Amino acid sequence: MDLGVSDEILGTFVPLVVYWIYSGIYVVLGLFAENYRLHSKQEEDEKNLVSKGAVVKGVLLQQLVQAVVATLLFALTGSDGQNTTSQNTSLLVLARQFVTAMLIMDAWQYFMHRYMHHNKFLYKHIHSLHHRLIVPYSYGALYNHPIEGLLNDTVGGALSFLLSGMSPRASIFFSLCTLKQWMITAGFA
Repeated sequence: MDLGVSDEILGTFVPLVVYWIYSGIYVVLGLFAENYRLHSKQEEDEKNLVSKGAVVKGVLLQQLVQAVVATLLFALTGSDGQNTTSQNTSLLVLARQFVTAMLIMDAWQYFMHRYMHHNKFLYKHIHSLHHRLIVPYSYGALYNHPIEGLLNDTVGGALSFLLSGMSPRASIFFSLCTLKQWMITAGFA
């Protein structure tokens, strides 16, 4: 089904829209499911060292950077018109691309996060911002310093996309694989 919108545009913006919709569902669930939360609303208000507004601004800034990088990445790797063969990719090839991308993304994020903890300068000046959100919200899954967001999430996602060989269309679905991260961050899993 052709929506008249390129896969590159969808690959850039669908994950951002889904992020806020999915996070919003967990915010609403949190209002009605206090007994199922890991942390109470009172703990959330008392322990967090950053306001909800600052978290939203930080996440929106990171998503802006991700959108710019995705737009540049898609422009550099070619358009839909040049990628017609990738749209007819077999399920086996797609599965290989997804597994490859997941391994790259997880390894990149694990080692970057670990390095941010071991390097005292990076921890103090960059990574510690991430730890100011002690009792997280679902939309805080991407809350961190802009440099950390660029290095950890944006570069990790770009490497996953490039090294796995997936198309812009496949990248849409791959980026939605992070939904579990939002559920964990929301305190429901």
